[in-house]
Amino acid sequence: MKGNILEFNETSRIAVISGADGNRYNMEISEWKGSSLPKSGMDVDFTGSETNASAVYPQSSASSGEKRIPAAILAFFLGTFGVHKFYLGYKKQGLIMLLVAIFGIILAGIPTLVIGIIAFVEFIIYLLKSNEEFDRTYVEGQKGWF
Repeated sequence: MKGNILEFNETSRIAVISGADGNRYNMEISEWKGSSLPKSGMDVDFTGSETNASAVYPQSSASSGEKRIPAAILAFFLGTFGVHKFYLGYKKQGLIMLLVAIFGIILAGIPTLVIGIIAFVEFIIYLLKSNEEFDRTYVEGQKGWF
């Protein structure tokens, strides 16, 4: 059955899933089949019985590698301003890059040049990763830098 994680308590390691059938199911962490911890809002596929969910698998909202090429192109052309970070959902990292780029222009351009080099390195890394590795690292794993 398809569903969505409503909340995940890291202390008790129990999640509440809203199933497509309109019912809510409790999931213990031992039933989680993902490589990273579950997060609120994550789409899942699971087996539901009464009030418990078992064999819970995360479902990627984007098909494998769908974000890799657009993120690489954004990193190449607008990476200095952190646009690729915003595209991947990394608001904090995107804001850091944007602010450093703006203030770097005021400070003789050196910080902006450094951020540009970081964006170019990320462009190369995005292109060198396979679709599955990119998804595992940047979409599911939420790795913000490099």
